[in-house]
Amino acid sequence: MAVDKSSLPSTEEEWRVRLSPEEFRVLREAGTERPWTGEYVDTKTPGLYHCRACGAELFSSATKFDSHCGWPSFDEAIPGAIRYLEDRSHGMLRTEVRCATCDSHLGHRFDGEGFTPKNARYCINSVSMTLEPTDRV
Repeated sequence: MAVDKSSLPSTEEEWRVRLSPEEFRVLREAGTERPWTGEYVDTKTPGLYHCRACGAELFSSATKFDSHCGWPSFDEAIPGAIRYLEDRSHGMLRTEVRCATCDSHLGHRFDGEGFTPKNARYCINSVSMTLEPTDRV
């Protein structure tokens, strides 16, 4: 689904009106939801995960796996859906992932852990996404 960027808020105050306080904290202020509390942690429903802020497609449920980390995990994003930033906060080096369409914070990507053959784990906040159930992915 293509997103019309001209329909997106252009200021943080406009985002604050559009999003709930928790959505704003995570998506626009790079917050993190508490582990094991997100609605999609254990979801097995086939479908496409979209950015909660703008609706852009981010992940297919076919790439979701159980990493037991407390947040939904995927081993691959939809090509072009994610923007990557170096994150040196909390005394560690991580890769922050943001929506390439609206620049909202989604979570982090970790490489080299060996969970899947793709050797990547996108650790994503449930509040950053919505799931569009489908019969196929």
